[in-house]
Amino acid sequence: MTMGCRHVAGIRTVTPSALGCEECLKIGSPWVHLRICRTCGHVGCCDDSPHKHATRHFHATGHPIIEGYDPPEGWGWCYVDEVMFDLSDRMTPHNGPIPRYV
Repeated sequence: MTMGCRHVAGIRTVTPSALGCEECLKIGSPWVHLRICRTCGHVGCCDDSPHKHATRHFHATGHPIIEGYDPPEGWGWCYVDEVMFDLSDRMTPHNGPIPRYV
């Protein structure tokens, strides 16, 4: 188990919910980086993005673990325990090209 995180055992293999931030795509908003929920596969934008949809998803659902998804970064983060850990051996593959916003 990753030191200090009680939720690592709950990490699932997931299917990405969208080819980009699910909510930003619906409203036509740009994002900076993407995060994927390792409980359900929701793809949301990072906290440097205008709407912070990944964190909003955590607050709405309580799903604790995200992965740095785009670009693929090989790390996970537990919102509950505030711990970062290595996911490089079990990263979620993209299911198609991710649109770029500059």
